[in-house]
Amino acid sequence: MITVLGSTNLDLIGTVSRIPKPGETVPGNEFSMAAGGKGANQALAARRAGAEVRMFAAAGTDSFADEALKLLRADGVDLSHVRIVEGATGIAMIFVDEAGENVIAILPGANGTMGRADADAALEGLGIGSVLMLQQEIPQAATERALELAKAQGVVSILNTAPFLKTTKAVAEQASIVIANETEFELLTGAGVDRLDAAMTDWARSQNQTVIVTLGPDGARAATPTGSFAVPAMKVDPVDTVGAGDTFCGYLAAGLDRGFDLEAAMRRAAVAASLAVLKPGAPPAVPYLRDVEAALK
Repeated sequence: MITVLGSTNLDLIGTVSRIPKPGETVPGNEFSMAAGGKGANQALAARRAGAEVRMFAAAGTDSFADEALKLLRADGVDLSHVRIVEGATGIAMIFVDEAGENVIAILPGANGTMGRADADAALEGLGIGSVLMLQQEIPQAATERALELAKAQGVVSILNTAPFLKTTKAVAEQASIVIANETEFELLTGAGVDRLDAAMTDWARSQNQTVIVTLGPDGARAATPTGSFAVPAMKVDPVDTVGAGDTFCGYLAAGLDRGFDLEAAMRRAAVAASLAVLKPGAPPAVPYLRDVEAALK
């Protein structure tokens, strides 16, 4: 069983010819809505990877709430711990250009009500070997409390450092596994891509942690206190990269929950992330386990 403490949003997605510069207007093509939120996306990915998943989150009383939770409900994620609070559901406004790159603005809505009590509820009854997934789209007080309890209870905590915040470094030091992209890892350590391997090794040894850096089409790298390795991505022509990172995180958690070692779990996660960029949107593009296993063969 994987526990996810995080955000649930409705994504408002516009495809544009290119990402606009500040103050610039560019023509667009299509508009769509899809369930989203980094917490929900990762919960869905872990579920589609075959894990049992329960979600601790908050949604509003507006018409967006049902849409935001629809895919999670359809795929069998346990939503009995999602609080419904008066007001708006979280919104993500996303522009995707012709190359599949994106920019995202997040309006937290109900996600902003998450706090220490939600962390207490999520960690209640969890023990050694349980897997907890966290991101940074809910107030840091909830994330900090969850990591504190996870460490005390022997729970494996996976922190995705997106979106990167001023407090991320201190929070990341408390997790069992840290997952960052290249930009986030540079913000975390000050090390550019030219020093990536050395900086990852230094971080893993000094913090006694596992750190994973996702590298888009170049796959992902991991460093542990005892060594490092890389896994490749599939060679694909991306349509939309929005959900790739969340897919990677969810599949990684599911692999570890099933008992795979870190490298095997990362290989599956990298293939799943590669498949995710072949379709538009975040949750709709998350592949099912059967597709990932077919690609691995």
